[in-house]
Amino acid sequence: MSNHFSRRSFLQTTGLSVAAASVSGLAMAQAPAKPPVIQGFEEAPTDPNAAKAWKPISDRKIRVGIVGYGVCRFGAAFSFQDHPNVEVVAVSDLFPDRCAALAQACRCEKTYPSLEEMVKDDQIEAIFVATDAPSHARHCIDVLKHGKHVACAVPATFGSLEDAAQLFEVVKSTGKTYMMFETSYFHEDVHAMREIYRAGKFGKVVYAEGEYYHDSVEQIDSYKGWRIGLPPQWYPTHSNAYFTGVTGGSFTEVSCMGIPSLKELLQPANNRYQNPFGTEVALFRTSEGGMARMAVSWDTPGDSGEKGRIRGQMGSYYGKYEGPLAKELPPTQRPALPPGVAAGGHGGSHGQLTNEFVSAILQNRAPLVDIAQALNMTVAGIVAHQSALKNGELLKIPQYTL
Repeated sequence: MSNHFSRRSFLQTTGLSVAAASVSGLAMAQAPAKPPVIQGFEEAPTDPNAAKAWKPISDRKIRVGIVGYGVCRFGAAFSFQDHPNVEVVAVSDLFPDRCAALAQACRCEKTYPSLEEMVKDDQIEAIFVATDAPSHARHCIDVLKHGKHVACAVPATFGSLEDAAQLFEVVKSTGKTYMMFETSYFHEDVHAMREIYRAGKFGKVVYAEGEYYHDSVEQIDSYKGWRIGLPPQWYPTHSNAYFTGVTGGSFTEVSCMGIPSLKELLQPANNRYQNPFGTEVALFRTSEGGMARMAVSWDTPGDSGEKGRIRGQMGSYYGKYEGPLAKELPPTQRPALPPGVAAGGHGGSHGQLTNEFVSAILQNRAPLVDIAQALNMTVAGIVAHQSALKNGELLKIPQYTL
């Protein structure tokens, strides 16, 4: 593969602080204060009959470690602890109270004060990285270099093309499974679009749209405040999945415009990124030769969430498929989940992502959101922000293929 990577990193991510003291008295542990209501975390109902269609592919249990139980409590939100092919053998968080609460939520007795300690545990086969976004690439690289599979919350890398290049090479060199948990991939509509696309009922995609609108980013606390002032297109995967998650393709070039924010914390003098934009709208050229408009905004009250549409040469989808082949569509329901695994948040995607990661390891195959797709979604946003800072200059985007 030939990529053209920038030598300049747009963010020097901070390392984890000194490991916290060992946790004791887990039985007496109290969960952290109730988190704020966060968009997307509403629990989707789990169909009680869905598990009847689930068929086990193995009786083996993968020994999993989980790191991260911050404001989103992602560490326990994806039902690893409930999957019949998983044994959660250890958990970790830098804060002792959070570490204890994560252990309690995952029904796990072994804890580590840091990921750096947990990766040394030879008993662990795979780790779910649910830490702060600026640390994702570094943490996943550490996990992979210790010979373990890794699943990671979004985004794959945070503002740095150099980190993206390094992560890609480490995944290839280790041969271990890497999967990014992009929730839009298992939204009901994206899953349906993907099945229809694979069946050839869209033809070539002429135009795609994806939107991620969120109006409370500055109000959500986070580790070292990493969300405050975040460039919108540095968190692009929820919208970009409305093309990449459907076609498996990528974005090749971009022109992006940014809109200054009225919010005080989104003024460049008030955030660590010197980011002036609360909204960034990118126009991409796609690997199919079509176009995609992908918008991310922290600044638009009212309608919010992740949504998108596809227009192809043979059919289109916005809420439903429309086209001459409507009577020839494949089944589009999402896969059945194992007994006990909840559908979870983000449109019922949480349980699906965990089951896909676990199944990929058991079947020794590439997961749905592999390293190439993860980086093609994430890096496109990094370059889009560069374009916005240059008043919409058309820029080439590095390509990742396996």
